[in-house]
Amino acid sequence: MADLHIVGGSRDVAIVAGRVADAPASGSPVLDARGLLVAPGLIDLQVNGAAGHDLTTCPERIADVARHLVRHGVTAFLPTVITAPPDAYTQAQRAIGSWRQDGASATPLGLHFEGPMLSPRRPGAHPVWHLRSAAVPLIEGWSRAAGVALVTLAPELPGAAVVIDELRRRGVIVSLGHSEASLVETRAAVDAGASAITHLYNAMGALEHRRPGLLAAALAGTVDVTCGLIADGVHVSDAALALAFRALGADRIVLVSDAMAALGLPLGARTFLGQLAVTLTVDGVRDAGGRLAGSAAGLDVGLRRLREATGALVGDVLATATSTPARLLGIDDRGHLGVGAVGDVVLLTPGLDVVHTVIGGRPVSWFSARQLSL
Repeated sequence: MADLHIVGGSRDVAIVAGRVADAPASGSPVLDARGLLVAPGLIDLQVNGAAGHDLTTCPERIADVARHLVRHGVTAFLPTVITAPPDAYTQAQRAIGSWRQDGASATPLGLHFEGPMLSPRRPGAHPVWHLRSAAVPLIEGWSRAAGVALVTLAPELPGAAVVIDELRRRGVIVSLGHSEASLVETRAAVDAGASAITHLYNAMGALEHRRPGLLAAALAGTVDVTCGLIADGVHVSDAALALAFRALGADRIVLVSDAMAALGLPLGARTFLGQLAVTLTVDGVRDAGGRLAGSAAGLDVGLRRLREATGALVGDVLATATSTPARLLGIDDRGHLGVGAVGDVVLLTPGLDVVHTVIGGRPVSWFSARQLSL
C-alpha cells in the first residue's frame, strides 16, 4: 500500500499506508486533480467477466478481469457466476480463496451466485437445463466466510424462504430475481431475510396494476429492498431509469454493469456467457436468438447514462455505485472517503469520464475510458 495526497479537485484526500487519513504523510507524492471530481472507488456487484474472460467457466481469470475493471473506475466488485453445474460454484470459491491483491487491480469482495435457483419462466440467458429447485443441500458450503457474498434466487420457488433464511444466517445477502413472484411471495421472501432485487425490470414479471409482483413491490416501496439497475442504454430505457430513481432514490439503487466477457472487446466479437455463445452488436450482447446476455458497458457508462436519464445530482448518481453497494454488503470501510476508509479513489471529469483510478493510494490508470472506447 502507498501514500498519496490528492489535491485541487472537488476535495483533497490524504492516503497514508493505503488508508484515508486526516493529513498526508511527509513527502507524500501529490496527484493534481484540478478540474476533476474526487470520489470513492466504484463498487460493481454484478460482473460476469471482461476482456474476453468469462468468470462462470474460467473463474481462475478473476485477476485478469480485476485488472481490466480499473479502467472503468471500479476498485471493488463481486465476480458473478451464472446458472451452471455445481462444480462451477466450487471452482469459483477456490479461485476467490486464492486471490492475492497486486496493488493494481479491483478487489473482489466475494462472489455473486446468480442462480441456479431461478424461475424457468424467466431464465433470461441462463441455461434452463442447469436450473435447480430451492433446497438447503444445494447451498452446502455457501457462506460469507467461504467467499459467497450474494445469491440471486427466485422467491416463488418451493422452499425458497427456508433457503433465504439459511443463507442470511450464514452472512450471505439474498437478492430476488429471474422471477415471476407475486406480491405475497415477494413479501414472504423479504420477511425471510432477502434484502435486494437483481437487475430491476429485467428477467421479471412486468408491472401489472391488477396483479402486482416483484417490480411493483420494489417501485411502490412495499418491501424494504435495494435494487440493482443496469444503465447501459440497452437493458432499461431512460424513462424506466427515471421512474426507478424517482421511486427509490440513490440510497436504494445499486448501479451494476452486468458486464460479461465482451467488455473491452470490439463490435462483432464472439465470446461466451457461461456456456452460451454470444456476439457483441450495436444493440448490446446478444445470443443466437437475439436475447440480451449481459452487457459490454462498464460501470462508468452506467453513471453517465443514469445522470442523463434522471438529471440527478452528481453526488446522488455516484452514491449508487459507491456508498449504496457498500451499505448493502455491510462494508464500512468502502464507498466513502472518511478517515480510515480504504484508499481507493476514482477521479472523473464533470461529465463522469474516468481519468485516474487509485488503488490503495497508488494511481494505476491515467486515461479516459471513453477515449479508449472501452
